[in-house]
Amino acid sequence: MAANWMRRTALVALGASAALLAACGSSTTESALKPERFIAFGDAFSDLGQKGARYTVNDGSVNNWVAQLSSRYGKTLTPSTAGGLSFAIGNARVNTKPDAAGDATTPTVTEQIDRFLASGRFATNDVVLINAGQSEVIAGMAAFRAGQKTAADTVAAARKSGQDLAAQVRRLVTAGAKYVVVTGTYDLGRSPWAKAIDQQSLLSDISSRFNEGLLVDIVDLGANVLYVDSAYYVNLYTGLPSTYSFDNAITPVCTSVDANNGIGIGSNQVNALLCNTSTLLAGANQDRYVFADSVHLTPSAHRQFGNYAYDRLRLRW
Repeated sequence: MAANWMRRTALVALGASAALLAACGSSTTESALKPERFIAFGDAFSDLGQKGARYTVNDGSVNNWVAQLSSRYGKTLTPSTAGGLSFAIGNARVNTKPDAAGDATTPTVTEQIDRFLASGRFATNDVVLINAGQSEVIAGMAAFRAGQKTAADTVAAARKSGQDLAAQVRRLVTAGAKYVVVTGTYDLGRSPWAKAIDQQSLLSDISSRFNEGLLVDIVDLGANVLYVDSAYYVNLYTGLPSTYSFDNAITPVCTSVDANNGIGIGSNQVNALLCNTSTLLAGANQDRYVFADSVHLTPSAHRQFGNYAYDRLRLRW
C-alpha cells in the first residue's frame, strides 16, 4: 500500500510540474515583460548577504542565482538589511521556528512576506522570487538523527512544509503579484553532506516530498506563477558535471570551518557564509566545483542556474 501511495503521489507531482511547465509556453518571441523591480523571499539559496556575506564563495562576483537573474534585466537586488528588496535569509524555514541552525530570531519566509506587505505593495511589473525547502530538509534530518522523528514522519513533515510554501505563493498572487518565480529545494541526497552521513536515500525522499507538496498545491496558478526546477538543474550538475564545466561534484571547495552549528548540519563543518577566495582548497579553481560547502553551491553553479531561470522567465512572459 505504501509503495502504491508513493507512486500515485509521485505521478500527481509530475503532472503538476508538467502543467506548470506547459504554462510557460514555447514562444520564441522577445519577452514583453520589462521588470520594474525584483523582490525576493527565501532561505540561504536566495540570501544576498543579510549577514554581510552570502552562502557561497564570497568573491565579489555576481555569485547568487537571484542576483544573476535580476542582473540579466539590468536590475540590482540588495538585501533588506541594506535597504533593498531581498528578504531571503540563510537557514529560514517556511513558517517554523527556530530556523535550521536553531536560531529563533531568523525571520521565516512567511514573516519575510509579512514585512514587505506591511509597508509595500506590488507594482504591475514587479517580479517576485521565492524559494524554500533546503532549510526544511536540513531541520528534518537533524530531528531524525536526534531520534525525535521517524523517517516516515520526517518525510510527511517535508511534504506539509511544501504545501505551506504553496500557501505563501498563493498569498503573493492574492496580494497582487502578477509574476512569481518559485523554486523548491534541490535534491540534498546529491550533496556532499548526504554522502558524509550516509543518508542519500532519505535526504532525496525528504527533498522530493517537499517539492511534491509545493507543486501539487500551486498547479492552478499557472497564469501568475513560474516554477523553476532547481532539483532538475542540480541533478544535471552532479550527474553530468563536465557538461556544465565542472570537474568536481563531490567535494566542497571551501575550507572555512565553523565551530558553531552555522548551517544546521553540526558544529565544526565547513560553512560557505565564512568562505572567500582565501579559504579555498589549495590550488583549486572554484569555477570547476559544484559545491562551496556540503550543502551550498558555488558562484558558477548559482550563475548557471540564474541564467536558466532568466531564460525560463523570458520565454514565459
